[in-house]
Amino acid sequence: MCAGLQEKLEQIENINFQLEVRDITSREDWFAAYQYEVPVLTVDTGTEQQLPRPSPRAKVQQVERMLEKYLPTESK
Repeated sequence: MCAGLQEKLEQIENINFQLEVRDITSREDWFAAYQYEVPVLTVDTGTEQQLPRPSPRAKVQQVERMLEKYLPTESK
């Protein structure tokens, strides 16, 4: 995963989600699927759904707003 995106995701406080960082080189199916598309964000709703990739220039708040469309929010 892109270190910059990981850092932004770790700063998000208003959405309850678990960040799992995967090494696509550890599984052939992941590498075949994502070798040209990293970083990849997915949400598991029984099956993995790929989310739109945020711009590398996106601010934390922009990434948070994008995630709010796909994940339930929880006030802290």
